[in-house]
Amino acid sequence: MNQETENVECLIIGSGPAGFTAAIYAARAEMKPVLYEGIQPGGQLTITTEVENYPGYPDGIMGPTMMDNFKKQAQRLGADIRYGIVTSVDFSQRPFKCIVDDQKTIMAQAVIIATGASAKWLGIPSEQRLNGSGVSACAVCDGFFYRGQDVAIVGAGDTACEEASYLAKLCKKVHMIVRKDTFRASKAMQQRVLNTPNIEVHFNHETDEILGDTMVSGARLKNTLDGSMKTIDVTGFFVAIGHHPNTDLFKPYLELDEQGYIKTKAGSSYTNVEGVFACGDAQDKIYRQAITAAGSGCMAALDAERWLAAQHSY
Repeated sequence: MNQETENVECLIIGSGPAGFTAAIYAARAEMKPVLYEGIQPGGQLTITTEVENYPGYPDGIMGPTMMDNFKKQAQRLGADIRYGIVTSVDFSQRPFKCIVDDQKTIMAQAVIIATGASAKWLGIPSEQRLNGSGVSACAVCDGFFYRGQDVAIVGAGDTACEEASYLAKLCKKVHMIVRKDTFRASKAMQQRVLNTPNIEVHFNHETDEILGDTMVSGARLKNTLDGSMKTIDVTGFFVAIGHHPNTDLFKPYLELDEQGYIKTKAGSSYTNVEGVFACGDAQDKIYRQAITAAGSGCMAALDAERWLAAQHSY
């Protein structure tokens, strides 16, 4: 039974660069935003190490530290940031009804969704043990740290091919691990990979184990046809088998694409439900960077502010 009901002007669901930036802008606009951090406070950056591609940090910054700074800035400006997970929503009428931790009811005039996306992983223990110590799900984020080294990447789609090509520009050699005997990527992306001399494609192979005690030192690959094993020496291991947007909660009300990303109106954060806005990786399947997430969080707060003003809600 819901024990408590609270009315808020602007509810932000999820943290990370998008959610915290939305909170900063909403707080400065005196919208009194309430933000629930969700299942992974701070988002995907909290499981990364050094961030070197976010402007304003000439010496780089650790991902968790950056997210802590975002949070502190939002709090200083007046955002009410809370631990908790929004477990159900009702967007059928305003105010919007959101249940937190299956207990507390929040009635919100506007909702900003910043629930992000989660990388899909292989599911082997060494992958999680070495995550951030040579294992990464973002070549664009972390490839720079492996300049001149040998790395591996798992995947067969367009994203995997694109990231393999990106890594090939930085790394001495890229081992591409493909489970079947063919790519799933477009012909153009396949040709780009196959025509890049320092990419070696291991067709009909899957990852049996990522090797290394405290840092990645190699990978053991299993032949999917005959079961034979071989070892490759690499210092970086990239997983590019896709992302899953954390949007299942909103399926009954919001328009999602075939992959589950929230559809927003071009050039805005507006969803198909008036008063509900989406930002960050929950609606961005193309760029998926901290800075683009932060930018879309700004857009969502500005859109929400203008929409609320038009409703004469504050």
